[in-house]
Amino acid sequence: MSGIYQVMARLVRSALMAGVAGLGVSLSATGASAQACGNTGAGFDAWLAGYKSRAAAQGVSASAMASGLAGMSYDQSVINLDRGQRSFKLSFEQFYARRVSGSLISRGQSLMASNRALLDGIEKTYGVPGAVLISIWGLETNYARSSGGSKSIFRSLATLAYDCRRAKFFENELTNALKIIQRGDKSVGQMRGGWAGEIGPMQFLPSSYMKYAVDFDGDGRRDLFNSVPDMLASTANYLKGHGWKAGQPWGPGTANYGAIREWNKAEVYQRTIAVMSEKLAGR
Repeated sequence: MSGIYQVMARLVRSALMAGVAGLGVSLSATGASAQACGNTGAGFDAWLAGYKSRAAAQGVSASAMASGLAGMSYDQSVINLDRGQRSFKLSFEQFYARRVSGSLISRGQSLMASNRALLDGIEKTYGVPGAVLISIWGLETNYARSSGGSKSIFRSLATLAYDCRRAKFFENELTNALKIIQRGDKSVGQMRGGWAGEIGPMQFLPSSYMKYAVDFDGDGRRDLFNSVPDMLASTANYLKGHGWKAGQPWGPGTANYGAIREWNKAEVYQRTIAVMSEKLAGR
């Protein structure tokens, strides 16, 4: 019997050692993961070197990385802006009053009238009414009167991809931004926008640009910076891709409100889009 007990003891010790070794691997992986991001710029260059290998594995070409990431550096101002968002903490009434003015509605109505044929064509193709598209355009950049931002999209996204708060999310956006120049839609110099990497007057993130941008004006390019037909049709395509149902209402509790929810995660923004769209539609 003692021999059996000795064998059993050895097996138990082996199992325990295997468990400890596995725990060591797990702790080591956790430590490595923690070192893959940072809350200061100190480790940015080391992170960038690792990112380039991951981007290459995701199909980003060496030339796209060389041009898009040339001279790349950490941007503390982007982190400050990310940490300083306060408007989404307002009540709906406060947010709506701050963002929607009589002049915004009036200008939107004028744009609906002057772009009627275009908006009808987009609604026929994607099922999204012009009032919703014009509302989003107005709320995002005051119908392109605001530039939508002038920061380097690549620098902003690289900074946020390195930052620990939403590293995985923004690394995916950086990879997609590089694929936009790789695809030839835009040059590096043209890729300037919001502090979180938003593109053009409709403020598309690069992953949405890659998936939903369309060439609605037929010039051979998906231009979400300067082409109003491309911008508005791409927004409609995005909403359709997130469950928009043609001919149905878009108030809270509807499938179409669910599509609006995918456009912006802030509830006050969702409600503002829905209410402003109702006003533009004359309801």
